[in-house]
Amino acid sequence: MNPSISVIFPGQGSQFPGMARELFDQNLDARALMTQANDILGFSLTAAMFTGTDEDLRRTDVTQPAIFVHSVAQFVARPELVPAMTAGHSLGEFSALVAAGVLKFEDALPLVARRAQAMQAACEEQPGTMAAILGLDDATVERICQEITAAGDVVVAANYNCPGQLVISGTTEGVAKACEALKAAGAKRALLLPVGGAFHSPLMQSAAAALAEAIEKTTFGAARCPVYQNVDARPHTDPSEIKANLLAQLTAPVRWTQLVQAMAADGATEFVECGPGKVLQGLVKKIVPTAIIG
Repeated sequence: MNPSISVIFPGQGSQFPGMARELFDQNLDARALMTQANDILGFSLTAAMFTGTDEDLRRTDVTQPAIFVHSVAQFVARPELVPAMTAGHSLGEFSALVAAGVLKFEDALPLVARRAQAMQAACEEQPGTMAAILGLDDATVERICQEITAAGDVVVAANYNCPGQLVISGTTEGVAKACEALKAAGAKRALLLPVGGAFHSPLMQSAAAALAEAIEKTTFGAARCPVYQNVDARPHTDPSEIKANLLAQLTAPVRWTQLVQAMAADGATEFVECGPGKVLQGLVKKIVPTAIIG
């Protein structure tokens, strides 16, 4: 095991039409995993991945299983990868848990599907949105969000992606007010994101109960390597801690900046991204400029 290698997995937003098709065609292990996913879910997820439109893939209950399956399939297709530590951005944490041996793929996929369904229901019950804020320090973003929330509209810091890039989440009105206030405070840009709801905010609370029930019924094993989790940016191997953090993640912010910094401080020099796209590679280079991208 190379003590410097960290394997990281992307979250929602990294999907694209035709995702994983080449992997399916070229790697037998990946193909077997994707075929198994169709059987577990009871519908052809691969059809949505290979031939679905942008709109088809934007539905939370399709997107999340698709990204998870693509990510794990790519990891399985690279048996030479033996991580010293793993992490995933939001949804990607489930892929990280499979890579670390905490969850079996066949147990993790139903959990991901249940999470996606619960989040989709929460989005419909409590409409909301998210926006990326560029070029402003975290403290200013947090202060303005707190002021708007105190005045009656919910908006919170949701994803600490890298220095100068923070995603906010909340009610449509709250996010709109925050975008205006943040631009007035000096943000270079405030971009609404094409997402189905207010992820990683209190508006996801109703999804937590459904996910908690599913988590309790699922077997979590001891980790083969530390998993750095979103809610506290710390390494975890204990199944009970991992379960609690996985549940808390629904309504808590993704502390990706702090997480990558912690991995680097603990010896990670090379970060290998498994999954659709290369979003996390770009973020890692902004957080730890000396990192090697595998």
